[in-house]
Formats: sequence, structure tokens, C-alpha cells
Amino acid sequence: MIFVDTGAWFALLVPNDRDHAAAARWLGLNREPLITTDYVLDETLTLLKVRAETKRALDWGARMLAGELAGIERVAWNDFGQAWEMFCRFRDKGWSFTDCTSFVVMARLGVDAAFSFDEHFRQYGKIRGVP
Repeated sequence: MIFVDTGAWFALLVPNDRDHAAAARWLGLNREPLITTDYVLDETLTLLKVRAETKRALDWGARMLAGELAGIERVAWNDFGQAWEMFCRFRDKGWSFTDCTSFVVMARLGVDAAFSFDEHFRQYGKIRGVP
């Protein structure tokens, strides 16, 4: 199973994104199931909308909620607490709170690979980045 972060979703969806070609190429080769969180779903929908990609947001959101593209794992209350502790402890890092929730959920699920272009996933050090 491979976790998908916001930047990878955005790159896949927006053809003029600098990472679009790499994202599309990797997805075409990937054979493992994909998973993301409700927080990443929220962040991606918001990013698409604020970057004038509302139609893409609506289309992608509908497909995600229909279960067509990836599993969606909800951030549980315990995950939230652990993410908050991480967010507070590693204030020298540029990790967003959503990054922290992603790290915690990945650990809970035993997922060690992330489809991400975000340097924070590599910086965290416990995750193998793809592509």
C-alpha cells in the first residue's frame, strides 16, 4: 500500500504542474493500492479551488468519495493527539499539521511508502518516497 500526499494528487490532476509528467508516469507503472487521509482529501480540494481548479476539485472529489482512486483513511482522535504532539515537538521543521497526521496514520497502518513530491516526507526519515 502506498500513501498519497496532497502534492502528488495536485501534480496528477493539473497538467501544467511541474511534477505532472513524473506523477503520471509513476502512476501508470504503480500496481500497489493507494491510500490517503480525509485531511489530505480536504487539503487537496482546498488547494485545487484556491488555484482556480474548481472543476478539477469537484470531479476528483466525486471520484475519491466514490472510492475509485484510493482508499480514504479517517484521522482518528488518537491520531490527532499524536500528530499534535509531533507538530509541537518538531517546531524546527516545516511540517504542516496535515503532514504530521499523515505520518501518524501511516505508522498506525504500517505504510512506509509515500507518493509525494513534498520534501517533508523525505525529511521525516521513516518513509520511502516514490517516485
